[in-house]
Amino acid sequence: MESISHLLIVIAVLSGVTFLTRALPFMLLYKVAEHPTLVYLGRYLPPVLMVLLVLYTFKDVDFSGAGLAPELLGISLVTVLHLCFRQPLLSIVGGTALYMVLLQGGLLGG
Repeated sequence: MESISHLLIVIAVLSGVTFLTRALPFMLLYKVAEHPTLVYLGRYLPPVLMVLLVLYTFKDVDFSGAGLAPELLGISLVTVLHLCFRQPLLSIVGGTALYMVLLQGGLLGG
């Protein structure tokens, strides 16, 4: 087993590297932040990624019978919560919680 000081050094180094990988693009690219390509990507990439995540959700779903119900109800709740409150975290947590309750509770398939 490694010593506690060795583990703390590893955690510190990994934390520093993680911080740099997150902060470096902002530090290096601040002069081109208003470039039309970056503005375009910032506007349209998040919705495209959300559509890809929804499609990925249905990748392994059996479309016959009631096996689809938890997914559809979860996505429906995410949609309703987002349209009502415009809080992404609330939408994601609410939809995930409903999906897990339905799936783990055995209420609608799974």
